[in-house]
Amino acid sequence: MRKKIGNAVALATLFLCCFVALPIRAASLEATEARIVEAVDARREEAITALGELVEINSGTMNPEGIRRVGAYFERELGALGFVTRWIDQPSELERGGHLFAEVDGDRGKRVLLIGHLDTVFEPDSPFQHFRREGDLGYGPGTDDMKGGNLVILFALKALNDAGALDNTRIIVALTGDEENPGKPVAVSRKDLVEAGRRSDIALGFEAGVRDIHTATIARRGASGWTLQVRAKAAHSSQIFDDSNGAGAIFEASRILDAFYSQLRGEQYLTFNPGVILGGTSIDYDSQANRGTAFGKTNVIAETAVVHGDLRFLSEEQKENARETMRAIVALSLPGAEAEISFEDGYPAMFPSQGNHDLLAQFEGVSRDLGFGELEILDPGQRGAADISFVAADVEAGLAGLGPVGWKGHTVDEHIDLTTLSVNAKRVAVLIYRLTR
Repeated sequence: MRKKIGNAVALATLFLCCFVALPIRAASLEATEARIVEAVDARREEAITALGELVEINSGTMNPEGIRRVGAYFERELGALGFVTRWIDQPSELERGGHLFAEVDGDRGKRVLLIGHLDTVFEPDSPFQHFRREGDLGYGPGTDDMKGGNLVILFALKALNDAGALDNTRIIVALTGDEENPGKPVAVSRKDLVEAGRRSDIALGFEAGVRDIHTATIARRGASGWTLQVRAKAAHSSQIFDDSNGAGAIFEASRILDAFYSQLRGEQYLTFNPGVILGGTSIDYDSQANRGTAFGKTNVIAETAVVHGDLRFLSEEQKENARETMRAIVALSLPGAEAEISFEDGYPAMFPSQGNHDLLAQFEGVSRDLGFGELEILDPGQRGAADISFVAADVEAGLAGLGPVGWKGHTVDEHIDLTTLSVNAKRVAVLIYRLTR
């Protein structure tokens, strides 16, 4: 169960405590584990070739056909390993691609949920479409986020199978089709993932690693949305600020945003960002497309304004406390104006629980046994939201950031260290082996 922390100081204290104490008992690899490592090495170039082929398939979130093509590759490969696969089309009103789930249902050890996603942020009209290799670096859309991570899943499972260690395991692979821009409501688009989490003991997320192979993620902040709507009295600008007309909608929106900045800024792990603002005599804003238009004249007091933003947090309590403060600020309207704020839940937080800490200790033991050394807990302030957060509260423990190490994700210079494909495939495969004995 996720532990609740009363304030940011206590939250940070728990996180730092997790950072300083990782009891490890190193052990040499047993014979099966050694075969797993050899199997990963034998398939190293195969994995890199597969990455290049998958990157060449555009699978932007709004390109369902491309998402299905990428999914078909993993459906075929996982089916060959004995997984029962199912493609889940999302409801048409969500306007998103489907999900691929695959499962082997044995009777041994922990049930492990492996989480990735098929989509990227690069749509078919992006100029960034192709894969190129420069030595040990691989460039292309989705190399870092997250076709590389999906291949760590696949080639870890192939190594387990090659070593005869996949039989009778209990493993679910969940590859969602809209992680970069989830269909709304998320209660619908993440229904199957949540259900898989409730049946699982351990969750492993394969978004790219950060900085180098010596970091690990036991916490990720959640992300939710907010919309501020302001109405005021339209009048000639020469009459602004008088008792009858007030200050107008744009000044009221500005007051509110300034108060958000003054009262909420600086709390550890809490951020809030007004991503778009429109104001004037009339506005037309499409929140789904994140675009709109505004009309106004300099000699007319603005009648309406809208601000759309996000809120990130490390616990549900932190989120609710921030929302309460924001509501109180909005309620203190300037003369002649009125405002309201609404909130939309998105990604929950992955809290740094004791179970996550213990699982990290086990993973660090694997890393040491393989000769890759110790691990540093990554500050959750350096990570965004991810699908593993939807199951974090329901499993015994979870780890994230298990994909290859990459840089500049979501940019046209996105790339990964290709050597870390095999490094993390080895570590993950041996971890799964130990969890499923």
